[in-house]
Amino acid sequence: MISMLSVARRRNPLLASLPDIISRRRFGFRTIWNGRPEYAPSISPSPSPSPPPSDYATPVAGTKVLETFTEQFEIGSREITLETGKIARFANGAVVLAMEETKVLSTIASAKGDSVRDFLPLTVDYQEKQFAQGLIPNTFMRREGAPKERELLCGRLIDRPIRPLFPAGFYHEVQVMASVLCSDGKQDPDIMAANATSAALMLSDIPWAGPIGVIRIGRISGKFIVNPSMDELSLSDLNLVYACTKDKTLMIDVQAREISERDLEAAIRLAHPEAVKYLEPQIRLAARAGKQKKEYKLSLISEKTFDKIRNLAEAPVEAVFTDPTYGKFERGEALDKITQDVKKALQDECDEESLNVLQKAVDTVRKEVVRRRIIADGLRVDGRHLDEVRPVFGEAGHLPQLHGSSLFSRGDTQVLCTVTLGAPDDAQRLQSLVGPSTKRFMLHYSFPPFCINEVGKRGGLNRREVGHGTLAEKALLAVLPPEDDLRYTIRVNSEVMASDGSTSMATVCGGSLALMDAGIPLKEHVAGVSVGLVTDVDPSTGKIKDYRLLTDILGLEDHLGDMDFKIAGTRNGITAIQLDIKPAGIPLDIICESLYPALKARLQILDHMEREINAPRVQDERNSPRIVNLKYSNETLRRLIGPLGALKRKIEDETGARMSVSDGTLTIVAKNPSVLEKVQEKVDFIIGREIEVGGIYKGTITTIKEYGAFVEFNGGQQGLLHISELSHEPVSRVADVVSIGQQLALKCIGQDLRGNIKLSLKETLPRPGPERDNVVEGSPEQMKQAPNVWESITDVLTDQGKQLPVTTHLPNSKHESRGEGSPSSPPAVLIRSAAECEEEEKSAGLNQNSNSSSRSLKQSGFIKKSQLLPESKSELAPEDEVIEVEDRHKSTHSLADVNNKRARAKTPTNAKNLKIGMNLTAKVHQIRARGLVLDLGDGLRGMYRFETGGRTDFEVGDELQVKCCSFSGKGIPVMSIAEDEEL
Repeated sequence: MISMLSVARRRNPLLASLPDIISRRRFGFRTIWNGRPEYAPSISPSPSPSPPPSDYATPVAGTKVLETFTEQFEIGSREITLETGKIARFANGAVVLAMEETKVLSTIASAKGDSVRDFLPLTVDYQEKQFAQGLIPNTFMRREGAPKERELLCGRLIDRPIRPLFPAGFYHEVQVMASVLCSDGKQDPDIMAANATSAALMLSDIPWAGPIGVIRIGRISGKFIVNPSMDELSLSDLNLVYACTKDKTLMIDVQAREISERDLEAAIRLAHPEAVKYLEPQIRLAARAGKQKKEYKLSLISEKTFDKIRNLAEAPVEAVFTDPTYGKFERGEALDKITQDVKKALQDECDEESLNVLQKAVDTVRKEVVRRRIIADGLRVDGRHLDEVRPVFGEAGHLPQLHGSSLFSRGDTQVLCTVTLGAPDDAQRLQSLVGPSTKRFMLHYSFPPFCINEVGKRGGLNRREVGHGTLAEKALLAVLPPEDDLRYTIRVNSEVMASDGSTSMATVCGGSLALMDAGIPLKEHVAGVSVGLVTDVDPSTGKIKDYRLLTDILGLEDHLGDMDFKIAGTRNGITAIQLDIKPAGIPLDIICESLYPALKARLQILDHMEREINAPRVQDERNSPRIVNLKYSNETLRRLIGPLGALKRKIEDETGARMSVSDGTLTIVAKNPSVLEKVQEKVDFIIGREIEVGGIYKGTITTIKEYGAFVEFNGGQQGLLHISELSHEPVSRVADVVSIGQQLALKCIGQDLRGNIKLSLKETLPRPGPERDNVVEGSPEQMKQAPNVWESITDVLTDQGKQLPVTTHLPNSKHESRGEGSPSSPPAVLIRSAAECEEEEKSAGLNQNSNSSSRSLKQSGFIKKSQLLPESKSELAPEDEVIEVEDRHKSTHSLADVNNKRARAKTPTNAKNLKIGMNLTAKVHQIRARGLVLDLGDGLRGMYRFETGGRTDFEVGDELQVKCCSFSGKGIPVMSIAEDEEL
């Protein structure tokens, strides 16, 4: 430093004239750090000249002591630690809460200025950064971006219980920031953040009527668990988050699997004393390390000003609220006119003080009038009884071109819900510290400005929209099939068309209808309703003197009331709950009492919904979307995907369908059946499928010989199209019928002695001869095997009109791979009309085609009527219907099975030699309402219809002498009891 100063003096003569007392050393400056001078420790002045620099000792940094305060306690077998003083010391309050290896920091800060406003600007920000689990974000910038849905939901979970405890008139800006410092993945940090926020508010100088305790309760095998881990929560049928003060409830949030009201009440009553255990450690910590509460200016209306405004506004406001004919907007316009009249009167008096608080004072007058009428007279704004539900309207299939849709209205509240089905790859990817990494069921709630007749700007994620959508999502999640059985991604969109209270509960109802319309096999319908509360409080003691519960509250009743208790569920129990309150707590007994009027209202709404649609709809229209699952080996799927997914993307671009590959399963999502067929053709051409005798394949002629043509089909396999299989008419030259490069639909008819696959063109063409059914055996319409399309259960009604469960008898009820049907499954039983079974014998044509007809029936799996006959019922078939049996699972045979069957001995009676008039012995295979299913031998089934006045006391296994009297339109033998003289 001395050398630098001497050099400077030589360069600037003015510095040389300065006395030494102005030098940096004399001022106590020391070495420059980062270009900024710092002051050295003070040195006692000495008149002696300064010693040379070598005589100075280098200053040594001292040790800073951070005074830390901790509190340790145990709740639900988990040790919890509250710590303050070590980090974030400049915040109004900062607490680190630790549970095992998970730590959460919560800080509180308050603005210093006094802004003019009439609400509490409380902001709660919850953050889960990836460093907490030792990861780098996989985003392009490798840093966290906008808040995720889970972070918004956790922020709401903290905000809802702490907001009511700020004093009335406290309108200073407050910000809560909760951050997860580290996570072991065993505990959900949301509850920890809420309790840490309560402790930080207790330590701060901000006025707040805490502390609060927040607890989570689970239930496994009927046993309640306090503070369950994430592994325990995945097995639990209850996820209850409960927040309270010492004697009152502040917030409830529930996700459950149809838990009864009685069991939920028991869980809530268990949660309260467990949550209270959080309070005493916070009080002790605040006593040791808390700050003195500051005096903040409260924005309150003076009693004189309020009385003046009330005298002007009370009578006209009461006149509006006593007229039930007012609609939402008519009532709002009338109230606004009253406010303008009062404002004009105050302006005439030049009362500036009253004008500044006019809006808030008039709103308070409205609140007093409405609450007084409800408490004293039991009269609501729209004239309903306290427990009355508004008129309900529901329409499933409002937009038929979509996968599923519905329009639901309750009163003036209306929502439009749509369902979109996607492949598993469409699942939402989550980056939360705990929980699953993907989500295959999503419900997105949208609240556009026009639904309340306002002009607004559409932005990004809205906390309110995310919260309402998640509540409805949790309510519907309980009735969905498990993900292992439901290999699809489902997105439900709820668009609020009009809002007058409880749009989230209307979303639950509309979403349930739309899912049923989409064919999703829900366990039951889910409905929701909101219960409100109006109390009469003693101003001197703060205790509730009287109260009234309101069922299905309006938006105005929500605004002027004390509680918004949203409850959703099925007939069997509750699936989701969200409780929001305005006062500083509600007694637990009132909360538990609210569960039962909600149940009564929910059952009424479910009655309306079930009358609209009571079972998942079968999507069989021509333009309806399709989703199929096909099973292939992993090696085969790799060939389909191609290098870097090139083949898969090419198919998607050409067809517009979407394909997803996961664990040996290929999922195809197509807009309509025609698109699905195109995709399946391309997939079959690339990777092929198992060659089945009777299967129809598209191929290309590659070589023409004198004896036939060679065909490439099924993903590169070769087959021989012999000249004798080109046409039903004699063919002299192969080239006269086919040409190289021509694409044909060919039928596999077997395998020759050399192992060549034999194909036939004439089997796919109509046979010349008498006029008959145009559906040829083995044609594409008949042979196309039904893919694993997600179809819901068909409505099957008993004679009393009740729905019966249908499982193994339903077509496409299991998503199996093509050609992998179970041969051991029982044959499906179908009901056909009498007109189909009254086809008379055709002397020449019937004998020639009986083999073709019966084999075609077995292979095609063709169903002409949609309703199925359960085996447990006997009075289902109408008088003009008979019973027909088809073995759907034996529709096709592999080449090996055909070769084996050729070597077996044939029984005398089969589809080839059975003729009209033939007598034979049959066994009773099944007994039906209107007839018998007979076993004719060699796997051949026939049917016998009970005759009027004839015998009906048959038993399974009885042997009967029967006679073939005709064949059905599909080749099923129709039998009659042989007379004695015919035997």
